[in-house]
Amino acid sequence: MPQAPSPTRKRIVDAATKLFYSEGIGRVSVDAIAEKAGLTKRTLYYHFKSKDDLIAAYLDGRDQPNLKQIAGWFDAAEGGPDRKVEAIFTNLARVARHPKWKGCGFLRTAAELAATPGHPAIKVGSRHKANFEKWLASELSGRGTLEPQTLAREIVLLMDGAFSIMLIHRNPDYIEAAGHAASTLVRARSQNSV
Repeated sequence: MPQAPSPTRKRIVDAATKLFYSEGIGRVSVDAIAEKAGLTKRTLYYHFKSKDDLIAAYLDGRDQPNLKQIAGWFDAAEGGPDRKVEAIFTNLARVARHPKWKGCGFLRTAAELAATPGHPAIKVGSRHKANFEKWLASELSGRGTLEPQTLAREIVLLMDGAFSIMLIHRNPDYIEAAGHAASTLVRARSQNSV
C-alpha cells in the first residue's frame, strides 16, 4: 500500500496543480510554486529533485480523481452503454462551461512537452489515457458490445479530439457533438443491434 505523501509535499503539489492548470507548465516557475505553497525553494527541492518531477506529480495526482469522476458519471447514467458513454461527454461539456475550465491537463501538458517524449509527465499522461481506455473497454465488454477494445479506442479519439478543438474554439458544443458520435458508435456495436 502506497504511503500517504507528507503534508509539505502535498502542499507543494496542490500549489503546483493550481498554477500549472491555470497558467501552463512553461509559464510557471519553481519560485512561483514555492511562494504559492508558502515554502522556500530549498524546501521544494528537498521534496522534488526537479520541476520535471513536480510536473509528473501534478498529473499523477489528477489520474485517479479524474478516472473516478468519469466512472461516477458513467455509473449514474440510466440506460444502456450508449447512454452511459454519452453521459460522460454531457458531463464534460457541463464542466467545460465553467469559466475556470482550461481543458484536459494531460493533453495540455503533452502539447507543451511535445519535444521531450521521454519526460516523466508524458509517461504519466500516457498511463492515464491507457487506464481510461482499459476501464472503458472493460465496462463496454461487460455490457455486451462487440469489439470493446476498438470501441474504447475510438471513443478516446473522439474525446481527446473534442478536448483539442475546445482549446481553439472554447465551445463545449464540440464535446456534446463528440458524445453523440460516441453514442452512435456504441449502438452500432451493440450485440442487440446485430
